[in-house]
Amino acid sequence: MRANGDSGQLDQRQVARALRSIDSATLHNAARGGNIHSLPLQRDDTRRVLLVASSGGHWIELCRLTSAFARWDCQFVSTAAGMMPPLGHRPVLQISDSSRDDLRTMFGSARQLRTIIQDFRPELIISTGAAPGALAILLGKLSGARTIWIDSIANSEELSLSGRAVRGVADLRLTQWPQLANQAKGITYFGQVM
Repeated sequence: MRANGDSGQLDQRQVARALRSIDSATLHNAARGGNIHSLPLQRDDTRRVLLVASSGGHWIELCRLTSAFARWDCQFVSTAAGMMPPLGHRPVLQISDSSRDDLRTMFGSARQLRTIIQDFRPELIISTGAAPGALAILLGKLSGARTIWIDSIANSEELSLSGRAVRGVADLRLTQWPQLANQAKGITYFGQVM
């Protein structure tokens, strides 16, 4: 998968094609530079996708990807109250914000996410960060879901701490900077969301 044109913008059609086939072999093939145009398109609105992002820039980046999920049953989760769902009919669920500096808030967020994952039973979990998104990826793997991590565009010199934490766990790990994909094994560049 390559960026759309010279702009570096993420081609949402390519993302949609990649995400519609969530079996592990296909994700790993895409991560190794497989031909994205050969992936099968599946139009199955019964598939459940959990999309998790902290408020602010992480949320904005996640919302810019929503057209890739238009045919799926999506549940959005964020750390701010009163968020409007960018897609679908389900209200955005709010969880506590957390950071690595406060284990108490991390456990609180993990409890909330565990409940959401148990109730919604997603087949795929996608996050653009930060710490709550990393928790969702980790808990999602434990529940058997496929997972995709998209590191924030703000991380141009190195992967975020959360991105490094999920690198060995997420099925597909994306950066928005080509030089980071060249530096880190298991990280792929598909373009930029912003």
